[in-house]
Amino acid sequence: MRGRPAAPDPSPAGAVAGAGGGTASVQGSVLLLVEQLRRGVPGGIGTYAAGLVGGLRQLPEDEVPRVVLYASASPTRPDPLTGLGLPLETSALPGRLLVGAWDLGLAGPRAGRAAVVHAVSLATPPSGPPLVVTVHDLAWRHDADGGVSARRRRRWHEAALARARRRATRFVVPSEETAGEIVAAGVARQLVSVIAEGADHLPAPDTARARRLLESLGVTDGYLLAVGTLEPRKNLARLFAAYRAAVGELPEPWPLVVVGPAGGGRVVAPIEGVRLAGRVEEAVLAGLYAGARCACYVPLTEGFGLPVVEAMAAGVPVVSSPVPSAGGASLVVDPLDVEEMAAGIATAASDDFRRAALVEAGNARVAGLTWRRAAAAHVELWRQVAAGAA
Repeated sequence: MRGRPAAPDPSPAGAVAGAGGGTASVQGSVLLLVEQLRRGVPGGIGTYAAGLVGGLRQLPEDEVPRVVLYASASPTRPDPLTGLGLPLETSALPGRLLVGAWDLGLAGPRAGRAAVVHAVSLATPPSGPPLVVTVHDLAWRHDADGGVSARRRRRWHEAALARARRRATRFVVPSEETAGEIVAAGVARQLVSVIAEGADHLPAPDTARARRLLESLGVTDGYLLAVGTLEPRKNLARLFAAYRAAVGELPEPWPLVVVGPAGGGRVVAPIEGVRLAGRVEEAVLAGLYAGARCACYVPLTEGFGLPVVEAMAAGVPVVSSPVPSAGGASLVVDPLDVEEMAAGIATAASDDFRRAALVEAGNARVAGLTWRRAAAAHVELWRQVAAGAA
């Protein structure tokens, strides 16, 4: 490990106390590596990166160090990352070559006066200043897909985790569950800070465009909603089976609208009543949440689970597997039990009393899950790391 670790943060939501009043001063800038935002499918890691940047911009200027974004060369002009509102530096290398060079210990960013470098994923460079790495989950270890691409993903992630263990001074994780997993993988617990993610990143709902999308899918009335990448660990095959079992118990045969791009591994084929909407813009997604009878999110494994808190923030009852983000505010079901999932879906979609209770619990759950709070916790962590290095 590089550098001397600061004292661990005991708070499950990260250390936000003391982030103001000048105590968050970092002597030098923070280089925030946002290469994930160059990906065609940024996924939950991209949402985290953009949410963190947005949260930093909400904090008082005197409480935030100079944060510079770093990524590979942009394939387009103007560079879309300049729209994030923070200074941006780029490598001369395109993304695939840049990450490959990092894997080999080459092409580290010119950190300049940076006091801390923070990677938002396991794509980590060799770094002069102390390196902080965010680990969102170890889901690749639980991937049941036996295909070549899945094996390749597992090999890269295992090697990347090993590199991060050698290179990083501190780790950020979104939940105690992920903290436990990386500790079991060999990271010392005192090097891990748990900082819950935010739920307030979606823009105002574009209900008109959401309605047009639904109409194009043949949906003209109520519907259920599932959001997430289409990959095996999202458990879509069982979710579709549960929907098929539940639809006869609903007041109307409401369809299940599934939003999300294709992820890694085999994608399950939809059944009757399931509508695949693909990837949508955030304002449209917010509109889809706003009109849903309930949201269903039942992955087999998850480091946090952003769709759960997105739905709660929209005032929608949620059926979920026991993902960390749920916080006791969803109707929790066993993701391996199709009958239990079906009963949960029917209840959340049609039982007005339970629906109201779930919405109330969801509102309470997300009240404190803001990206501003998460950003303040990151700033305090950077202060600790910079002070420890000094």
